[in-house]
Amino acid sequence: MTGAAPRGPEERLRDTRARLESDIDLWVATSGLPDGVHLVPLSYLWDGAAFLISTPRASVTSRNLLADPRVRLSLGPTRDVVIVDGTAEPVDTADLAQETGDAFATHTGFDPRTNGETYQYFLIRPRRIQAWREANELRGRDLMRDGNWLG
Repeated sequence: MTGAAPRGPEERLRDTRARLESDIDLWVATSGLPDGVHLVPLSYLWDGAAFLISTPRASVTSRNLLADPRVRLSLGPTRDVVIVDGTAEPVDTADLAQETGDAFATHTGFDPRTNGETYQYFLIRPRRIQAWREANELRGRDLMRDGNWLG
């Protein structure tokens, strides 16, 4: 991609939305409380407005998100990255709509509801989304601010 012309805002937004819908995995970074800063890859479901992730309730990621809901997500390779800053809300398995759990399992190929371990779901609402490929796309990388799509 080096040397490619920067994408315009419409193309970048279209590419980003396509990635959010089609990718299966992302990186989840949580704050340092109570167990220290933590980074882990997880599968997700994007519903057009929020991400749904699931992780063992006893995991560092789960404990951190229950203590501090701020989260950073990353999708794609370093030369075509999407960065999301958001807020996570816990969703207990018992409170998860059957169709949402089914959609998560279908999209990710993994159903935490049937795993022997107790899993915690989190609904992550994006507050800021950025996307860029190369340094020539740093200008205009903000696609969402304060939870609102730009453009």
